[in-house]
Amino acid sequence: MKLPKISFSIIATLTLAAAVIDALNGCSSSQPDDSQIAAAQAATAITRTTNHSTTIYLVTTGSATGSGPRSAASPPPSDSLQALVDDAYAKFKDDQSGTNADYIPYLASVPSELFGIAVVTVDGKIFTAGDTGYTFSLQSCSKVFTLAEIIEESGEEEVLKKIGVEPTGMAFNSITALGLHDNQAINPLVNAGAIASVSMVKAGSADERWNKILAFESSFAGEPLKLIDEVYRSESDTNFRNQGIAFILYNGQHLFCNPLEACDAYTKQCSIGVTARQLAIMGATLANGGVNPITQQRCLTARHVPRVLAVMMMAGFYDESGQWAYTAGIPAKTGVGGGIVAVVPGRMAIVAFSPRLNAAGNSIRATEAINHIVRQLDLNLFGSVQ
Repeated sequence: MKLPKISFSIIATLTLAAAVIDALNGCSSSQPDDSQIAAAQAATAITRTTNHSTTIYLVTTGSATGSGPRSAASPPPSDSLQALVDDAYAKFKDDQSGTNADYIPYLASVPSELFGIAVVTVDGKIFTAGDTGYTFSLQSCSKVFTLAEIIEESGEEEVLKKIGVEPTGMAFNSITALGLHDNQAINPLVNAGAIASVSMVKAGSADERWNKILAFESSFAGEPLKLIDEVYRSESDTNFRNQGIAFILYNGQHLFCNPLEACDAYTKQCSIGVTARQLAIMGATLANGGVNPITQQRCLTARHVPRVLAVMMMAGFYDESGQWAYTAGIPAKTGVGGGIVAVVPGRMAIVAFSPRLNAAGNSIRATEAINHIVRQLDLNLFGSVQ
């Protein structure tokens, strides 16, 4: 059952926030100073009511005076967030709808009952439920981080010029979309754009290209990630369509290394193994303005993060991206391996994993679980939908 919420007016919210800040600072003044008002303006009061009690807590939504990622100095209490993750897991764990991807033989063999949820906040707290230790393949979730890598290396304008950021409105592996756009990929989150992205990684050899991609994505996870050899072999034996896409791009001068090298690097990045917990840390690094909340390593320049999140919002859910923006309203990227990473800037990443997909290639249980958490915490970036 959906947990009801009590809505506060903005005046009540600011008054409550200022009162909490006064209490924390040991201040008894009834007139908060400018710094307290600024902090209050950065807060949203969220009230969750159950049958027995009401819990009020503050979730920061942004700095009143600064720019860049929104602060998460006052995240939801740990017990409340863990309870919500547990609730989402219990609510959707028995949904048996959908089927595993089968165009990659290995994916068809992944146990369909697997289901895990992980949330990582920008202050490094981790909340999990279910099969969050199972290693699955990143698949298209990897495209986000290669996009970040080439923006970091070559700059935003170069990526815009050589690839583009427009949604295709077609399937993620569409060849027709290439033909409609002068054989240019136009978006880095479809297969053609991702193959073009790996070709933009600056490298003197195929090995250097792959090692740079793996190291970059590992920095987001905060630990070394590894190739799942079985997935790589399974995809390599069947990736003829992607090879064709690579040659079309190369023939149109929209690919920037040998087409077979680019296709192989792309196949490898999709075959990187990750757990839901690791993927949530990767997403939380984007939520934290490019700084890994666990290792504190800067992985991406802060000014580039909004560009990556914008592309995720517009094209991260394949050809259901508009529906996702309409219902959830936060950037996310899905993969046919069953993983979904969603990012709430300045607050957290929400990840869910389950192999059963819908017709668009998106995990059904993962979509349901993330949407549930987003709604309960009222995280839609476009405004409250309560």
